[in-house]
Amino acid sequence: MPITRRAALAAAVLPIAAPALAQPWPGRPIRVLVPFAPGGAADSAARTVLPRMGERLSTTFVVENRTGAGGSIGGGEVARSAPDGFTLLWDASSHIVNHALLRGLTFDYATAFLPISQVCTFPQVVAVKADFPARDLAAFIALAKARPNTINMGTQGNATAGHLGLARFAREAGIEVQHVPYRGGADAARDLAAGTLDGVFITALSARPVVESGRARFLAVASAQRLANLPDVPTLSESGLPGFDVSEWVGLFAPAGTSPEIAARLQQALAASLAEEEVRARLDRLGAIPVGSTPADFARYVTEGRAAMTTLVREANIRIE
Repeated sequence: MPITRRAALAAAVLPIAAPALAQPWPGRPIRVLVPFAPGGAADSAARTVLPRMGERLSTTFVVENRTGAGGSIGGGEVARSAPDGFTLLWDASSHIVNHALLRGLTFDYATAFLPISQVCTFPQVVAVKADFPARDLAAFIALAKARPNTINMGTQGNATAGHLGLARFAREAGIEVQHVPYRGGADAARDLAAGTLDGVFITALSARPVVESGRARFLAVASAQRLANLPDVPTLSESGLPGFDVSEWVGLFAPAGTSPEIAARLQQALAASLAEEEVRARLDRLGAIPVGSTPADFARYVTEGRAAMTTLVREANIRIE
């Protein structure tokens, strides 16, 4: 057999070299955009949970604050990012209402993201200044009906969970109050303490220091159940508005098209981190209730919430001027 023919036959039976394997995910740091200011509830929760997730995934999560336009600036950057698991969005409940309030959005919240998990909720409360005449929610509603549009109520801003919760409260109670939007719950709480606001619909985290100082009183919490750290404060549902449940929340999202495998690993690392006693204790100090839902459950929650908020915005005629 000619040498050249033997060489060709030998080459035919040699194994073909396997292609080089791609670097396992993550293998490098992951950017997480928080579309809200540093030091706020969403940002504080991110900086509590993400380092522990990083330990589980052998990587580093780099938090970047991209504020503005109700969170849509940061959201838009993630929506335009590659779905490779290296750019994520740590968003709040504005995620399910911005589409109904903001004009000129360059992306669709309903299709641009893959929900990973709801991280935690921040229950809202109704609180009034210390000398406000109503001692409970029923008396507050009666007073508001007797004096329509004379009670001023502060929230953490237009289109926030506080604003939407106040609008729902007013609609279901059949009252009219003056909405006073602030740049955050802390600003509203400061004016409540000064007595220049009659009341607030903000997070328990923001309102509690004012109540503990004796300059304000809780009337109700807006969550479905009473809060463990405020066991004597009734819910709005108990106080005559059955089924009422409005809370601020934060959740983790990836760009649409991110693989289910990456989504599952992120959710598992998040849920395990939320189960840690130290993490839960730190979230409790922030006034947060851990969740850690699955991608499927969170996707369903977001879809249902978006539909409910769209209806509320339309029926309550909520606008951002």
